[in-house]
Amino acid sequence: MKFYGYKKCSTVKKAKKWLIDNNINFEEIDLVDTPPTKEEMKKIYQESGYELKKFFNTSGVKYRELGLKDVLKTATEDEMLDLLASDGKLIKRPLIVNGSQVLIGFKENEYKENLL
Repeated sequence: MKFYGYKKCSTVKKAKKWLIDNNINFEEIDLVDTPPTKEEMKKIYQESGYELKKFFNTSGVKYRELGLKDVLKTATEDEMLDLLASDGKLIKRPLIVNGSQVLIGFKENEYKENLL
């Protein structure tokens, strides 16, 4: 299981603690240092069942700086994947990829249902 996160993010810290407390093994990957490539992001998105816009960190500074709220309204899938692969801070975190299972953000109930 891959756990994409960012060390300074409080939500990531909560999710990581939950995983450790529940003895769930994971490979931790820093989203900022090593964001998923465009191809990896496309695969994650396609397997997830989520719409691509759900992968964006809408509360992030970079999201607001780039005016992505408006940009994403008309952006193509290819353009959105380019954006996500260009900067790990644009990706909502944590991002868990466990085979074809994908979880975005941290909702304890969702983690219990899908990981225990």
